[in-house]
Amino acid sequence: MAHRVRRHRGSGPVERACPGGGQGHGVTAGAHGGADADGAGEHPSPWFRAAPPGDGGVPEPAPAAPAPAAPAPAVPAQTDDETIALRTADTRRAGATGPPGVPLPPEAVVPPDAAVPGGRAARRKAARHKGRRGVKPGTGAGSGTGRRVGAGAAAGPQGRPEHPEGQGEPERPERPLTRVEARRAARAAKPGPATVASRAIGEVFITIGVLMLLFVTYQLWWTNIRAQQQADAAARKLQEDWAEGKGKPGVFEPGQGFALMHIPKLDVVVPVAEGIDKHRVLDRGMVGHYNKGGTKTPMPEANPGNFAVAGHRNTHGEPFRYINRLKPGDPIVVETQDTYFVYKMASILPQTSPANTAVLDAVPPGSGFTRPGRYLTLTTCTPEFTSKYRLIVWGKMVEERPRAKGKPPALVD
Repeated sequence: MAHRVRRHRGSGPVERACPGGGQGHGVTAGAHGGADADGAGEHPSPWFRAAPPGDGGVPEPAPAAPAPAAPAPAVPAQTDDETIALRTADTRRAGATGPPGVPLPPEAVVPPDAAVPGGRAARRKAARHKGRRGVKPGTGAGSGTGRRVGAGAAAGPQGRPEHPEGQGEPERPERPLTRVEARRAARAAKPGPATVASRAIGEVFITIGVLMLLFVTYQLWWTNIRAQQQADAAARKLQEDWAEGKGKPGVFEPGQGFALMHIPKLDVVVPVAEGIDKHRVLDRGMVGHYNKGGTKTPMPEANPGNFAVAGHRNTHGEPFRYINRLKPGDPIVVETQDTYFVYKMASILPQTSPANTAVLDAVPPGSGFTRPGRYLTLTTCTPEFTSKYRLIVWGKMVEERPRAKGKPPALVD
């Protein structure tokens, strides 16, 4: 007999002898022992099968049912995100293989390294691969929004993903600078000597430009306002002195006002002061009487005599700015405390040298006068805003009218 089976009643161990008298391995037969007894779950190896009935064996009674095992303690379900992610990946891979020998369609194949949405483990994996080429920061496995290079975007000739037109290359995180790089960046940002010099020169030019603009504003605007205020104050004081009986004809101090000049066509009323001092007379908006040296001229009441005055054409009140517009016959009136001296414009000299003092003579050359008489000479600078030449206007007295008779028709009209 090839096999010898020795059984013990109950659920004890079953021993079989191996051919050649060797001792077999001990196997504990519990629930499996019951299956072997009824033939439904025989062991696949013939060494551990029971002898069939009628082959010299004795029918064995059915083993007793095994005692119910004690319930195992409840084990809490594994909830680790990494384990769940791995199980999810394994499940997807297992589902993608299909039955043996049956190929799957290409769209159903899941690449082994495909991005699997997950939890904390997937986020850690995405963080480790954050700087990898072709993966946009903030995307990757577990993010649910990123995609790998091979999965969606076509790679370019250098291995970089090609992006649709109008979209830039994926942003990459900036790493902090080292100390050497920070020092180099600071030196590069520091301006060089040429840059510092150019900035200094530019600031100088800007400052000069601002100062020039302020100076022009002062000359063309503020000096006129200030001089007009001073001239009006001088005219009021002169009229007050006349009302009080002061200012009788005689010798006047330099800068002292003694008459008012009216040019009705130009709407000009300006005080006349003694002397042509720039600061004390002309820059204060008044016209000055030539009273010194070779340019000294007589007063209006002199007969004969050429009464000559000077005034600014531009800035500082500019009382003579438009005397070039006067035409022959236009009235010019000099008002003193007792008399109105009425002149009519006779001729004009558009341009002459400042050294030409002959225009102040008793019979000025170029004026058209042929013999001494009672004349008026107005002098100013030309062209405008320069003092290179002089503009001369001459007039001839046509009336000497006492103030007791009232204003002359030239002032009334």
